[in-house]
Amino acid sequence: MSKIHKLSKHHIKSINKALHYIEENLESDLSLENVSIVAHYSPFHFHRIFKAFTNETLNQYIVRKRVEKASAVLLRKKVITISELSLQFGFTSNSSFTRAFKRFYGVSPSDFRRQGKGTYSKIRQMKSKIGQPSTSFEAYVCDSNQNKKHMQSNIEVKSINEIQTVGTSCIGVQNLSSTFQNVLEWAGPKGLLRQADFKMATVYYDSFKITAPNKVRMRACLIVDNPLQTEADMSLVTINKGKHIIAHHEINIGEFERVWTEIFMWMNTNGYKMRDEPPFEIYHNDFNTHPEKKCIVDLYVPVD
Repeated sequence: MSKIHKLSKHHIKSINKALHYIEENLESDLSLENVSIVAHYSPFHFHRIFKAFTNETLNQYIVRKRVEKASAVLLRKKVITISELSLQFGFTSNSSFTRAFKRFYGVSPSDFRRQGKGTYSKIRQMKSKIGQPSTSFEAYVCDSNQNKKHMQSNIEVKSINEIQTVGTSCIGVQNLSSTFQNVLEWAGPKGLLRQADFKMATVYYDSFKITAPNKVRMRACLIVDNPLQTEADMSLVTINKGKHIIAHHEINIGEFERVWTEIFMWMNTNGYKMRDEPPFEIYHNDFNTHPEKKCIVDLYVPVD
């Protein structure tokens, strides 16, 4: 049994709250004391359960997240300096930032920027055991001169209303299938699965381009019409309203990488910029019940 499964549902809910807080405050003071207060645990107890859930100490996790966030900025913003990035993400000096960066990517921030984004792609794809696709995507802008011969026409840009979700997070693609199963087992007795058109979704808080697949944070969730009372390890999260690129697809499991790449190529070609919010997928079927084993899915990218 994994360490995650040994944690109580109350522990997991508290860790999810802490992970969300960290995600929103990477440029702020994220001391053990501050984060443990958010999780409603003593620093000692929180440190222990956090490592059991993430397989990293709190400091290791925060440093990795800051380095990954900084690497994304390096790929997207050519004018920002290394000193500005170091200061922005709370490193005490350029040298401490460079040392931390080299531990993760094997090169300095300057060399990383020069060598380009393609070298560091970590795109992966796997199939979920419950009939939902666990996919990956290229979370940063592709070069506009890439081959466009496979570009799809089923892409639109529109503003969406808030989307209410209930679910829970996991770290690592190896845990997504069981996390979806936990959501379904929780939702079933509450009658949330009785509607024939109920929909599941995956929200991606990390990019497979810059984060190893076993450390990518994702959220498996069920879309609900209205906020509802939750308990155990489930929580309500609202997907913000606003403009999104939406790609509608009916595809095989093996095509997710291609369509995610296409949507970001389309974004770049048409002059849109991704907002600092997570992309997500909404599934409209269980592909196992489709006569051709295809997934009917919408891919959403928040843009300005």
